[in-house]
Amino acid sequence: MNPLLLTAAAFAVGVHPVLPAHAVRSSPSASPAQRGSVEPSASSWVNARQVFLWSDGAIYHVYTQPGMITDIALQPGEALIAVAAGDTARWVIGDTTSGSGEDKRTHVLVKPFSTGLSTNLVITTDKRTYHLLLSSGPTGGMAALAWNYPLDELVAVKRAEAAAEAAKPIATGLGIEQMYFGYQISGDGPSWRPLRAFDDGRQTFIEFPVTIGVDEAPPLFLIGTDGAAELVNYRMRGRFYVVDRIFDVAELRLGTRKQQVVRITRGGGKGRGRS
Repeated sequence: MNPLLLTAAAFAVGVHPVLPAHAVRSSPSASPAQRGSVEPSASSWVNARQVFLWSDGAIYHVYTQPGMITDIALQPGEALIAVAAGDTARWVIGDTTSGSGEDKRTHVLVKPFSTGLSTNLVITTDKRTYHLLLSSGPTGGMAALAWNYPLDELVAVKRAEAAAEAAKPIATGLGIEQMYFGYQISGDGPSWRPLRAFDDGRQTFIEFPVTIGVDEAPPLFLIGTDGAAELVNYRMRGRFYVVDRIFDVAELRLGTRKQQVVRITRGGGKGRGRS
């Protein structure tokens, strides 16, 4: 989620936890880990939870206090592998889960025995490794914290867009009586060999098996009456090549030393209105 949206959400609910002074600015006597850590931000609270922006390799500073549990919430669907702390004698550290299925979420729970303590915490999961710096004080303990994952959100958006694009029809306003299926497919038998080809009198559609999404897609060449090959423009819609013209002969070619060639010939198969 956009940090600006998080800020707006926090102000909308009217909850703005007060950070301890040492959470705002590290002192000159702070350790290298403290000086290089990501500090909580007053603008990144959502209700009582501090939401960090995930960055691989960063150390996140977590403020705790005795008698209070701090909930470290991982990404939904993320599987916990191990939790390790530098000081296990003066800190209580455990884990639990909430939700189920894809929404199942791991929570790592920490609590110090006294004030003035500091240690590091490493959490490993099936997706990433978290590095945290834990500090305890008399006040200012964080009730809960979590992360936003911009890269994961971008990948999810891209996948959703790709799924929506694949679900679209390859063309609109087409009737079966308009389709001409009289194409013959010959030549080699690679895994990407087309299943069929057809046209609507204006555009040619070449349908591939589902493996076309895994294997390298072959370029399409038009073959002239003199046998010369000419690379033609086309676009891919799901498992289909869409060519904005009608051709008599075309070839799909892939490879250099041992080239695989599949020829598509119009007029060599069944006729109009049947597949």
